[in-house]
Amino acid sequence: MNRGRVAAGTAVRRYGPVLALALGAALPYSTVDIPGVFDGPLNSPGTLQLLALCLLYGGLAGGYDLLFGQAGLLSFGHALYVAAGVYGVDILVVHSGLPLVPAVVLAVAGGALLAALLGSVALRTTGIAFAMVTLAFAQVGSILVNRDPGGLTGGEEGLSLDPAALPGFLVGVTNTVNLYWLALAYLAVVAFVVHRVARAPLGRVLAAVRDDERRVSVLGLDPYRFKLLAFTLSGGLAAAGGVVYVLLVGGASPAVTTSGFTLSLLVMVVLGGPGTRWGPVLGAIAYTYLDQRLAALGGTAAVAHLPGWLRAPLSQPLFVLGVVFMLAVYFAPGGVAGLFGRLGLTPWLAAGAATGARSRTPGPR
Repeated sequence: MNRGRVAAGTAVRRYGPVLALALGAALPYSTVDIPGVFDGPLNSPGTLQLLALCLLYGGLAGGYDLLFGQAGLLSFGHALYVAAGVYGVDILVVHSGLPLVPAVVLAVAGGALLAALLGSVALRTTGIAFAMVTLAFAQVGSILVNRDPGGLTGGEEGLSLDPAALPGFLVGVTNTVNLYWLALAYLAVVAFVVHRVARAPLGRVLAAVRDDERRVSVLGLDPYRFKLLAFTLSGGLAAAGGVVYVLLVGGASPAVTTSGFTLSLLVMVVLGGPGTRWGPVLGAIAYTYLDQRLAALGGTAAVAHLPGWLRAPLSQPLFVLGVVFMLAVYFAPGGVAGLFGRLGLTPWLAAGAATGARSRTPGPR
């Protein structure tokens, strides 16, 4: 019996992600309508747009967990590297007239380089000092974007992406399915990279740095080098997510430069389970879905006719999300992945939960 369960768990861990990817890729061909869950059939543009946002934030959360969950680095400035991808590709396409593909390559490379430069400074500190330094860098970026230097960023109004500069298959409501597949591909790339890092010697060193940095130093390894590599890789993945973001929403917004954006990623990771294989992704998908749907629900006639004591909180999505987060932290401190792991439902979902149980909410190092 035990041998059969182990074999089944191994098969799920090996083929589960591939099956999930195949189902996700085939989803736009479905005309199933789920009333109350989505506003239209699964293949409708509005539903695909919502699902694409969920997948995008799943990838962003997975990349952020490479820092927070695997290396134990609490960064409050991760939004800066997402913004580097968002504004980098937008400025290069709109103001420089560069074709989309070269602009994407330069924006992602620029985001990774920026992470390497700023990380080389921030990682000279530890603990709360590191978190504050990353926050300071991000605040500088946010101020710079809002001041609109040279008319490049559009200031508080943001910067729209010119549809004429984009390939036709990425423009228009009828092509929302292509943006969905793009978001799915981004999530798949992030999941692959993070999984490979976790299985590689780099991942084992990062886990050791998270648990006891001094012990790693005693073994003759330089924790700083490994942390900087993780910081740079995470920044590059964030910049790539920024590129998908700007294509999905059709422009750049200063909202992606704020500390609140990073805080949202942190909440997503904690909800799902830091340091687990798929926990941060599921936490991000659930958070994004609730954020989008609760905003729509708050303005419906059904909520408007509720008693005042109930109508007021339900019309505030952030309040509801805050309550959900507090309940999740209290009743499932290991996140979704830890809860599923304790129930023995999905071994592949909770992979890594056992080794990271004692540091489920790792502190800054």
